[in-house]
Amino acid sequence: MFKRSDRLKDIPGIGVDRMGAAADAMADPCILRLENLDTDIPPWAEALEETRRAIGADAANSYLPFLGQDRLRQAAAAHVSRQSGVAYDWRRACVISAGGLSGILNVLLATLEPGDEVVLTDPIYAGLLNRVRLAGAAPRLARLAPGAGGWRLDLDSFREAVSAPKVRAVLMMSPSMPTGCVLTAGEWSAVAEACVERDLLMIYDAAMERILFDQRRVIHPASLPGMAERTVTIGAASKELRMIGWRVGWVVGPEGLMADVGLVGMANVVCQVGIAMSGVAAALEAPDAGVAGAVAEWQRRRDLILAELGGPGLIPPHGGWSMLLDCAPMGLTGEQASARLLAEARIAATPMAGWGSADAARYLRFVYANEPCERLRGIGERVRSGLMT
Repeated sequence: MFKRSDRLKDIPGIGVDRMGAAADAMADPCILRLENLDTDIPPWAEALEETRRAIGADAANSYLPFLGQDRLRQAAAAHVSRQSGVAYDWRRACVISAGGLSGILNVLLATLEPGDEVVLTDPIYAGLLNRVRLAGAAPRLARLAPGAGGWRLDLDSFREAVSAPKVRAVLMMSPSMPTGCVLTAGEWSAVAEACVERDLLMIYDAAMERILFDQRRVIHPASLPGMAERTVTIGAASKELRMIGWRVGWVVGPEGLMADVGLVGMANVVCQVGIAMSGVAAALEAPDAGVAGAVAEWQRRRDLILAELGGPGLIPPHGGWSMLLDCAPMGLTGEQASARLLAEARIAATPMAGWGSADAARYLRFVYANEPCERLRGIGERVRSGLMT
């Protein structure tokens, strides 16, 4: 009776929902919950208190203003200005979105035509791939190369991808998800040069840009030569600020584009979560809002897993919340390894099928943001015993 829309034919699920449901159904508190990008580190206390105050504020219980509350727009524009070194006028260069991924979809819908192509790294979050497809465009993948020292952007693969005639934009995330790849200065320079040469839009997913390990520093693409006028930054409260349930993001970029992004937002989800915006603004206004402490704790968890499970198949992340295990040397797909670990080792982890090219199916993702070191200790033996049965 009903025909499935053609726009969904190349859009798979992301796997996280299935793994989360399976782990929930087992109702076993001993399961290590490594399947989903949650975190047990709470938001900054003042952000929580500001949100509680907003619940009783009449102005927060409103559709207006459609582009987001002024305080948050000012805070978001100032935050991106600090990170990039580019001065953004909050009135004309910033709009608020209902989460970071909603902001990314709004930018894609505002800038792409059906049949356009967007370059992304591979592996990459399936939700980014799916939003490119929902916008009527097609992903074109540039390989991330795994190694004992971490992931590196294959510049030959990137240059080949970006030179395709239908490419109109590059969608870049650093640290990338699910790999934890952090682009080096040289890699960012090569990406920027290609964008300028081809006159491409840079859509920068900055959701995790400050979650950097081993004293790495943020390199914002808008800070590079010729990039300020072509870079759109999409940030989110979910990761760095640990405010997942608030569903607040921000889009900051060239003034000539932002009116269209705002128009798409009004036609898409209409407005943001009114009672959430002042809490996010308070966190962005703070010098740190607990980010440094949270990053240090996530790095401790990363280091523990690497120490217990490190080897040829586990690729170290340089930032972010997750890392990948290559299951192919064990003769397994990520899907098979995931099923074994849940059944035999009480570990919930998401397989990466659909998270990029066909090669992504060989990987299994471990999220280390939601389990403390006390529970993670012994993970090496649990994984080895689970995958050797």
